[in-house]
Amino acid sequence: MGELEGRVAMVTGGAGRLGRAIATELANAGAAVGVVETKTDAAAELAARLRAQGARSNSATADVSRAANVEAALDLLERELGPIDLLVNAHGIFPNTPVIEMDESEWDRVFDVNTKGTMLTCRALARRLVRRNAPGAIVNISSAAATSARAGGAHYTASKAAVNLLTHVLAIELGPHAIRVNAVAPGLVLDEVLREEAGHSSEYVRLMLRGTPLRRTGAPEDIAPAVAFLLSDRSRWTTGAILEVTGGSHCGRPHVPLSRDLR
Repeated sequence: MGELEGRVAMVTGGAGRLGRAIATELANAGAAVGVVETKTDAAAELAARLRAQGARSNSATADVSRAANVEAALDLLERELGPIDLLVNAHGIFPNTPVIEMDESEWDRVFDVNTKGTMLTCRALARRLVRRNAPGAIVNISSAAATSARAGGAHYTASKAAVNLLTHVLAIELGPHAIRVNAVAPGLVLDEVLREEAGHSSEYVRLMLRGTPLRRTGAPEDIAPAVAFLLSDRSRWTTGAILEVTGGSHCGRPHVPLSRDLR
């Protein structure tokens, strides 16, 4: 029996790079999984694959920045799978634009999806859990960028910093209702793991690898187990945590030499 047997999870951005791995991990741990996406076909395809592997799963199409969409997705999934008690917010958009080139609509859309969308899903599920007097667990996918500024990322980094503080506030407010709220902050995660020794033409990738103590990028499968842990009873006294899964890139400047070597 998996450690999430009998639990029902909703994963937003469920057909994306991280969401797909997380949904699969939760299904493998025994949870029923509702896949929420703007991409209807991709969500349905993943839910079908999870069912073929023996899991209970269904999908819903929703723009999480719209409260009515969130409520409709929850209604649909709860009709199909039963009362939801686990939530993973794996949705997000990450354009890269310098502030002086950015228009207001781009800024607003990033905050609408990344921050407001996370608040809306957390609020909607929390209200249902409180009404049922039921415990629950929420994991928000933040980013190492929330605590590390980078050019072109004003809206993205700020939106994820807001997710971190939202996670802390919700942990305080929902703790008395036995609802735990945590976040996972991934480093650079790609579909294909890149390693420093392989050599790369991209200066960005080379610098990122030099700045990562484990000297590789992450894989979606590096993030999913951390999410499952925070949803499970193994972390029953953990709330308000921001778990950094970055290969060590959040630790500082590991590519800077010893100061004694500077001449």
